[in-house]
Amino acid sequence: MALATTLMLPSKETQAKRQQEIVIPALAEALETSGHVGAATAPEPTAPIEPETIVREETVKSGDNLSLLFKRAGLTDRDMMEVLAAENGKKLAALYPGHTVAFTLSRDGKLEGLTYTKDRLTSFSFTRADNLFTYSEQKRTPDVQISTRSGVITESLFLAGKEAQLDDRLVMELASIFGWDIDFVLDIRQGDSFKVAYEESYIDGEKIGNGNIVAAEFTNQNKTYRAVRYEDANGNVQYYTPAGDTMRKEFLRTPIEFARISSPFNLKRKHPVLNKIRAHKGTDYAAARGTPIKAAGDGKVIFAGRKGGYGNVVIIQHGQTYKTLYAHISKFRKGIRAGARVKQGQTIAYVGSTGLATGPHLHYEFYVNGSVRNPVTVKLPKAKAIAKAELPRFLNATQPLLAELDPTSGSTKLADSHTISTTKNL
Repeated sequence: MALATTLMLPSKETQAKRQQEIVIPALAEALETSGHVGAATAPEPTAPIEPETIVREETVKSGDNLSLLFKRAGLTDRDMMEVLAAENGKKLAALYPGHTVAFTLSRDGKLEGLTYTKDRLTSFSFTRADNLFTYSEQKRTPDVQISTRSGVITESLFLAGKEAQLDDRLVMELASIFGWDIDFVLDIRQGDSFKVAYEESYIDGEKIGNGNIVAAEFTNQNKTYRAVRYEDANGNVQYYTPAGDTMRKEFLRTPIEFARISSPFNLKRKHPVLNKIRAHKGTDYAAARGTPIKAAGDGKVIFAGRKGGYGNVVIIQHGQTYKTLYAHISKFRKGIRAGARVKQGQTIAYVGSTGLATGPHLHYEFYVNGSVRNPVTVKLPKAKAIAKAELPRFLNATQPLLAELDPTSGSTKLADSHTISTTKNL
């Protein structure tokens, strides 16, 4: 069986139509404008779009003032006065080296806004609106992680802290927490150890600093002390034992930090200047001239002035029972005078060698009901503990923090030998 295939050729009329040129009107106009038909033209290059504003950032240097910063940004004192006239404009009067000022300018150089940045968390801005500047504040909240460090003392607490990757502020805070129970000048021994759980702050995944110690443990001469940070229902923050007793006593054990005892309490001591037996009613702490002296407890200054061989003296009355005396002072802190109220830990004066003194030191006396006592050994009264009604809230908040001191708490260990480091997200 044969298959037949028929090929149909176009008619003469169809061929004539195909030979005619089909022209799209819009395209024809474009081709005519270019001077020929059938050739494509390259698109003309477009100019880059200029930004509506530009930002010029200046870093505050030592000796800078606001006028200098404005001039470096290409602005005038008139521009500066416009900003200063705004609400909170006076905040720009206090400049600190290292802070930055970002000026936002229009294309024609007009000031549209200004941002003053103190650090990565805090800044404030002035933005132009209807020829006036409005003020706003920007505060970022960092991400917080709990990090744990531990160490063993072989030479000193500061060296052990450094080996445990703790900064000086955290070491000082650690000593302050346990300073009511441990004399860090006299009591520290080789082999004493510590554990510290503290906050680390991060912005955009980058560490920006350390926060507070949230829990700590210190073993001194085989006796272990534990402390945990707690903010009560009224917003008061203190360190407590795990049972809810405050670590804080009514008095500091020593009113000067990390000074050595040059002469102990001794009622039969031979005076180094007078060369005869005279009762030494206090404890002498040798320290550099100008070292801050702190009030041992809350109280009222009853004397601040010159007092014979004591030289310059401050005497503080603490309620009806206790009194403390600080002698050989070089100078008093501003505002310290008879009748002034002081808080525990507040700087009241500075170490010197006024009066009968062979060198700069603090002479410190402690009185109970008018009788002098050895400041190093006297039993110090405790401050108030957590109220029973608040104890469940306290335990609920602090037990997870104390658990960070437990090596089985599940954190990832990152360090070696005597120093153990762990980190955990909050």
